Amino acid sequence: MKPYPPLQKRAELAENRLLNAILDGNFPFGSYLSPERELANLLGVTRPTLREALQRLESDGWIEIHQGKPTRVRNPWQEGNLAVLRHLAEHPNHRYPQFVEHLLTVRCLLAPAYTRDAVTAAAEKVTCLFDEHPSLEATPEVFADYDWKVHQQLSILSGNPVFTMILNGFSDMYQELARLYFRLPEAKKHSLKFYQDLHIAAAAGDSKMAEQICNRVMQESIVFWKKV
Repeated sequence: MKPYPPLQKRAELAENRLLNAILDGNFPFGSYLSPERELANLLGVTRPTLREALQRLESDGWIEIHQGKPTRVRNPWQEGNLAVLRHLAEHPNHRYPQFVEHLLTVRCLLAPAYTRDAVTAAAEKVTCLFDEHPSLEATPEVFADYDWKVHQQLSILSGNPVFTMILNGFSDMYQELARLYFRLPEAKKHSLKFYQDLHIAAAAGDSKMAEQICNRVMQESIVFWKKV
């Protein structure tokens, strides 16, 4: 007989089931969850386990709990936070159709800023980031790993840890999508030119040029993504 899972594990399973029910439309955004006893029976868990699961969902911004009132399902498109965004990044089946394109649009705002700041603060270190790019093996996996390294290091060198924390929240999805993106031969060629141009800008200590290069390339990458 298998040992009964600890409360934390049971709560995690209940949380996932309930979140799936929300995102599948069984509990529409703005609606209220069933009473606690009914919900516990529906999920096949005890009420203490359900309470733990509900606390997790509230902490991540999916629901709103008020003592003595029904639990309201928040609208993630209007009330969501980074935890909601990270969940969508990690669960492809829960993403809406334009999710990746919208995420890339946000990257167009962030990447040029942390690239500019990185060249301003540490141009020599940025230059060193691109020393290996001419010898990259032409596989999607190698390009994905290298591209992630470049952007993560640029965010770190910018001196603004918020850039890095936001980027790290999407590390798995970033590399998953990058492996698809770099299946396109033109995407590899496009990124190699980006690394080369950024190398030149960093070597010259020209942060404005680096920002402009990054902005142009990030915009163009959205066009390439539509071909994936």
